[in-house]
Amino acid sequence: MKLAHATNDLRVAGFTWTEMNMESVHPAQSLFLNLIPVLPVCPMDYNREITLVDDRRQIKVDMAATSCLFIAMGLAAFLVPETYAVAVMSVDLGSEWMKIAIVSPGVPMEIALNKESKRKTPVTIAFRDGERTFGEDATTVAVRFPKNSYSYLLDLLGKKLDNPVVKLFQKRFPYYDLVADPERGTVLFQHDSETQYSVEELVGMLLHQAQEFAQDSAGQAINDAVIIVPGFFNQAERSAMLQAADLAGLKVLQLMNDYTAVALNYGIFRRKDFNETVQYIMFYDMGATSTTATVVSYQLVKTKERGFIETNPQLSVLGVGYDRFLGGLEIQLQLRDYLGRKFNELKKTPNDVFKNPRALAKLFKEAGRLKNVLSANADHYAQVEGLLDDIDFRMQVTREMLEELNADLFERVKLPIEQALKASGLTMDVINQVILVGAGTRVPKVQEKLTEFVQIELGKNINTDEAAALGAAYKAADLSNGFKVKKFVTKDSVLFPIQVVFERDMEGTSTPKQVKRTLFGYTNPYPQKKLLTFNKHQDDFSFNVNYADLEHLPPIEIDVQLTGVADALAKNQGPNIESKGIKVHFSMDESGILNLVNVELVLEKTVTDEELEESTLSKLGSTISKLFTGSDEKVEGASEEKPVSSDESGKEGEEQKTDGGEQPNKIEEEKVNTTKTGDKKPKVVVVKEPITAKEERQGVLPLGERQLQDSLKKIETLNVFDQKKRRREVALNALESFVFDAQNKLHTDEYQKAATKDEVAQIKNTCSEVSDWLYDEGEDAPVELYDQKLTELRTLTGALYRRVRENQERPEALAVLHSMINSSTNFLAGARNVTAQATEGGMFTPVELDTLDRVIKETKEWKLKMEGEQAALTPTENPKLTVKLITEKMAVLDREVKYLVNKAKIWRPKKSKEDTKDSEPALNKTAGEEETVDEEGVVEEVLEGGEQEAEEVTTSTPPSTEEPEILALPPAEESVTQPQDHTTDKKKSDDHSEL
Repeated sequence: MKLAHATNDLRVAGFTWTEMNMESVHPAQSLFLNLIPVLPVCPMDYNREITLVDDRRQIKVDMAATSCLFIAMGLAAFLVPETYAVAVMSVDLGSEWMKIAIVSPGVPMEIALNKESKRKTPVTIAFRDGERTFGEDATTVAVRFPKNSYSYLLDLLGKKLDNPVVKLFQKRFPYYDLVADPERGTVLFQHDSETQYSVEELVGMLLHQAQEFAQDSAGQAINDAVIIVPGFFNQAERSAMLQAADLAGLKVLQLMNDYTAVALNYGIFRRKDFNETVQYIMFYDMGATSTTATVVSYQLVKTKERGFIETNPQLSVLGVGYDRFLGGLEIQLQLRDYLGRKFNELKKTPNDVFKNPRALAKLFKEAGRLKNVLSANADHYAQVEGLLDDIDFRMQVTREMLEELNADLFERVKLPIEQALKASGLTMDVINQVILVGAGTRVPKVQEKLTEFVQIELGKNINTDEAAALGAAYKAADLSNGFKVKKFVTKDSVLFPIQVVFERDMEGTSTPKQVKRTLFGYTNPYPQKKLLTFNKHQDDFSFNVNYADLEHLPPIEIDVQLTGVADALAKNQGPNIESKGIKVHFSMDESGILNLVNVELVLEKTVTDEELEESTLSKLGSTISKLFTGSDEKVEGASEEKPVSSDESGKEGEEQKTDGGEQPNKIEEEKVNTTKTGDKKPKVVVVKEPITAKEERQGVLPLGERQLQDSLKKIETLNVFDQKKRRREVALNALESFVFDAQNKLHTDEYQKAATKDEVAQIKNTCSEVSDWLYDEGEDAPVELYDQKLTELRTLTGALYRRVRENQERPEALAVLHSMINSSTNFLAGARNVTAQATEGGMFTPVELDTLDRVIKETKEWKLKMEGEQAALTPTENPKLTVKLITEKMAVLDREVKYLVNKAKIWRPKKSKEDTKDSEPALNKTAGEEETVDEEGVVEEVLEGGEQEAEEVTTSTPPSTEEPEILALPPAEESVTQPQDHTTDKKKSDDHSEL
């Protein structure tokens, strides 16, 4: 028999009921299966009340599964438990708004909601009266106490106090008190006389809040994340973001550039639109504080995945142009200052609005609201109550006035496009589409300026707010071990060229010459690795790694000191040894972070056969010795690296390696050369001696170990306080809700009929006492007291609530039981007919059929008896016929019918003796082949059933021509579901015979 293929799923009570198409079944089995009655739907919905206690909810789940049993039997179904994997998240931490996306087995790729059920959260954190607030609550605090609220923090990461960007921040928000870190020189917010907050600490708190939103949406712990950063972030800024993530307790899978995340989101929904021909798309992103234009190419490329050549789509960032200070915030600030000047011109108060932080914060908030309204309307009124000295302010503002105020900003709209086209080497003629991203592109004047420049219709077919977060979530699922996604290759681009600067002694002069070598050039793709060879240095030396041709960045980022060069050379002296130089390995990872991998001296040594054999035996003995002594010394490697040849002038050469890269301490690799006649030349081995490298950062320093621990303690203290506060709020809300709900229920007919007068009076009095206590003394009560009073109320109302619940659910439960009895009776009649028609060796034994008949009769009798006893009771008495008892009877009937169904699936008619005698040789061979087919069929069923458990990711981002597929991989410790062992069926058959 060829087993079925799973084609359809029906989710019931937390399990997957999978429909089966049975093929090539025996005629008797087909007749039997057709006799099984099928219920169209479950008449009960036992999962509608999710607030019941745990044991009750478990009963409901069991009832739902049992009541739908005959649906599963009619479809010849089997149970497949859902698989679970670790969830991942992405964080689009912008200057003004934060969006979080999650991927988990039960939750497709989607945006996580905050506590207000909104899809984006203001990037604001406030401290007031010992409490910490985030998002909307923090923005409310910001209006009254602007100094206690912190926002627009992203631009301050990884910068010293004297940085021009920090100076601009102080000009925009003059009410903040910024001081320099005494050890690092970075920005510190002086919150009060005793408390200071670093930018990394504040950003870490925001990331921790994002993690809580994601965990609440996914219903499980999430530690792995992809964090989105602006593409123009330099090394110091990216390192600061990683440290902020460490303070938040997040494991960063990758720092992803914002435009790359948007491009990935655009591509994963249009996989079928790409081919070998390159398509060029430009993404224009105007956010709150910056504007970016990015030219991206899409095409299909051949990649080697898991040892096989595959064709996958690839996006490559070809060119990027940006304006770090052009965005919606600058428009809002221009409007704020304009409104402030107009208010001062009214001369209603001698005080200056710009010198009052609270008044300035009110104007800033009103300017933001006005900016959004004028994007859709021609004019609107600016209104601020009690702006300054209890004086209200009201003024009409038109869109023309807003455009005149920001005329200089709108002229800068096209500049990022020009930069991106220049960097990519393309023109607008080959750009297929210009896609708008970011809230700033909703401004009509911005769209007008863009259309004038690009001369094509602007694309608005992606979600400007959520595209980056969803693209990064897909990348997080790709990098995670718990998911398998369709491959989409991404190649980012270097914005800041990195060079190595070193000195080399020149013949005939005592002054060394400064040499510069470009390590990662402008627009070079990454991730990739680079190898730099120094072949003229015979002693210890140093070199600097810094940005090339960027005057606004620190001149030296990393100073590398190499020691042990002379000792390594002295150790390997001789006529048969030739130095191939010192090789320095660099890598730029997926996050755009530059790393110094290792440094080594490479030499080539010519040896004879005897020396080579002696060296091999020595290494073998040393290796065996280390197995017993547990030496910590590294064993010599065996991978190959070809020496890097110098150029003709003897200058240091540079070799780029884009994959793999060498590992440290690779020593003595053999290279055998032969002549055309087959004679062996002297053998040459490559020797690699490790060189000690010490890095010293000269730019913005990261948090030191002591500072990091102090920051962790500070954040942990705040987290504990927030948890206690949240726990108290939950307990208080639960008690208030229960009191309010109980008082309302006592006025309904159902509860009045089921309750005695004493119960009603006692519950009312207790609820009134608790309610009065809450409003008088309970506001500051401890959490334990809230829980105690809630437990007392639940105990007091428990009996009444159970009676009402039983009266509500009993009729539906009895209806399901009645339906099961009828279905079982029809099934029994069909089974008797099938058995009676069989000439020899029927499908079921008489004992099995009689057992099912007896269970059906006992269930009918029990049902009639219990219905009579229940009818004799009053509504105020505790019920005798409970839903739990009905469930138990359904389970007994379910067990007997399921046993017969399972037996019918594996039943085979017996061969007659004459047929066996006539075709014994052929029959034996065929039986063996059929057995093999059955065994393969079982495996096929398990594999294909597993494939049906894979969940496709859906999204609300329009338009989508194709949905990205994300499969949740089962945990490593889970084994593949095995086919049912039918030995238990035989054992049960024997038990029936004994009965």
